[in-house]
Amino acid sequence: MSGVNIAVLISGSGSNLQSLMDYLRIEKVNGEVKLVVSNKEDAYGLVRAKGHEIKTAIINKALFPDAKDRTQQLINVLENEKIDLIVLAGYLAMVPDQVIEKYRNKIINIHPSLIPSFSGMGYYGLNVHKGAIERGVKITGATVHFVNEETDGGPIILQETVAVDFDDTPETLQKKVLEIEHRLLPYVVKLFIQDKIRVIGNKVKVETNEDIR
Repeated sequence: MSGVNIAVLISGSGSNLQSLMDYLRIEKVNGEVKLVVSNKEDAYGLVRAKGHEIKTAIINKALFPDAKDRTQQLINVLENEKIDLIVLAGYLAMVPDQVIEKYRNKIINIHPSLIPSFSGMGYYGLNVHKGAIERGVKITGATVHFVNEETDGGPIILQETVAVDFDDTPETLQKKVLEIEHRLLPYVVKLFIQDKIRVIGNKVKVETNEDIR
């Protein structure tokens, strides 16, 4: 696959967006972030995008009160930029079923746990790491998966682990997991661009022997 146009959907600071933009520039793979969409007008990720002269769009309830209008607006901006891959990077809004169907196995998400642990409704941000610490797990990590109609339920592409120390807080654990996210998400995007990902049922075959580290 070549010439892949990427849209990144964000809600916050956009640190994963930044890591992806940096990675694509350094690795010189044949893909480009063409569009950044946010449901938050004050998301710092929009500033990052504009600094790289990337087109941005804000789509939320304040601007588009009707859900159908929001869905259509999202589809419109994706189609206008001829988007091939959608990356959810800290996007705290539901992706409409119509968009999921239109871009089946072309939407990926990064989640800060080892799915299926600490995933699904209510598990976002610090809630994920709080849950891991309260449960007393010894390892956690990050997961990149395709998006389907079930929250955090799509086929898992890659996961990476990190140790949970006894004295970790949700904040310190979040920082450790975020370091993994900044490596894992861009790497999966590269694999997608290189057409090395195969979805078979609810499983994913990654056709590479390359070490992410």
